[in-house]
Amino acid sequence: MPYGKAVNLGGRVLIYGLGRSGRGVARFLSKEGVRAFWHDLRPTPEDEALMEQLGHQRADLGGSYDVVVAAPGVPIDHRDLSVLAGRGAEIIGEVALAARLRPGLPLVGITGTAGKGSTTVLIAQLLRACGLRAREGGNIDPPLLDVVDDAEVAVVELSSFQLERVPGLRLPVAVITNLGVDHLDRHGSVENYHAAKLNITAGQRGGDVLVRPADLPVRTQAQTVAFTPERLALRGGQEVLTVAELPPGVHPANAAAALLAAEATLHFLGREVDPEVLAGALRSAQPVRGRFETVGQLGAVSFIEDSIATRTIAVESALRQAPPPIAWLVGGRDKGADLAPLRAAAEGRVVRVIAFGEDGEALARGLGLPFEIVRAETGDESMTGAVRAGWEALGGAGGAGTVLLAPVGTSFDQFRDYQQRGESFRRAVQALLAGAPGDGA
Repeated sequence: MPYGKAVNLGGRVLIYGLGRSGRGVARFLSKEGVRAFWHDLRPTPEDEALMEQLGHQRADLGGSYDVVVAAPGVPIDHRDLSVLAGRGAEIIGEVALAARLRPGLPLVGITGTAGKGSTTVLIAQLLRACGLRAREGGNIDPPLLDVVDDAEVAVVELSSFQLERVPGLRLPVAVITNLGVDHLDRHGSVENYHAAKLNITAGQRGGDVLVRPADLPVRTQAQTVAFTPERLALRGGQEVLTVAELPPGVHPANAAAALLAAEATLHFLGREVDPEVLAGALRSAQPVRGRFETVGQLGAVSFIEDSIATRTIAVESALRQAPPPIAWLVGGRDKGADLAPLRAAAEGRVVRVIAFGEDGEALARGLGLPFEIVRAETGDESMTGAVRAGWEALGGAGGAGTVLLAPVGTSFDQFRDYQQRGESFRRAVQALLAGAPGDGA
């Protein structure tokens, strides 16, 4: 398959950054028999112990290296990387490393401002239903390099950060879910952010497939296949399922894109495309944990967790999907979200904003909706107070509607990541159910 060329890394390899991706790189290289060097500004004791166990050495950044595998969170123009490149190092990321060392493994890449994780998981579920050993990884857990040796096809969520470091990457099937505004603090402009996202198709050629929204024209050498959230159809137009048949929490746009990507992947691998199998897989699809998931019901009040919803496009989608009236939990650290579309989506649907965390009050004031503020020292205390305040805003025991966590702000003020924030929300909901009078289940 002409989608990569096997390489022998040789020389000196540096792992720059020991986050989730960097640890995956370290484990993979050790398994390959490559003893690398590593650098991290704030390594944890666990990181240091893992590097020693794997046989990797702490780096001297004054030296020279042949290949530097940089973590996605390290800016593309970081001074250290520029200096290392000036000494002859090639700077790549985890995905490029996987493509080079496992060139026979088909990679299906998914990116977008919102929905890329859910679409990644959906594609993998559809391919498994068709009998393929498909494994998802990349920006979504687990790291890509943790799954490449247990997969016939790897379905890879790709962030804009990762797509800055994929020189020569050719994907037989790529997906763009949408393009909005995000990460301007990293990329500097919307144009730079979109350019990074569009790197997903930069290496594609005429026989490859790019799945894209019908309203998003993309310049590419690949064959383009357009999807819309209104129809769950194959490339020839055959509808396999109606949108109404999708399980709760599965967004129609993600399902439409996943269906076309699965079809293209099956064609690439020479496998049969069975519409009935694909329809059955969509009917039984499981939404990604923490992405618009109903986690509790108390009387006529539902509690929906969408902790990852920090991008305007994702929050807007959550507001339009959640059954009104809505008590909307907003907070965390503001990363400059565009609030105008959220005000429009909330109109007539949100009865109260519950503000929490570092920038919750500022976000609530910017939205211009009725709000109340929950102040607490810890993240768990904030979430407990916010969940109860949301329930009471909907009328408490006799109320109805949705308590929605779609926070707009990032989690890094009071939580380690969006997953920990989501777990805190779930615990707060369960505590409320356990302590409420009457049927809480």
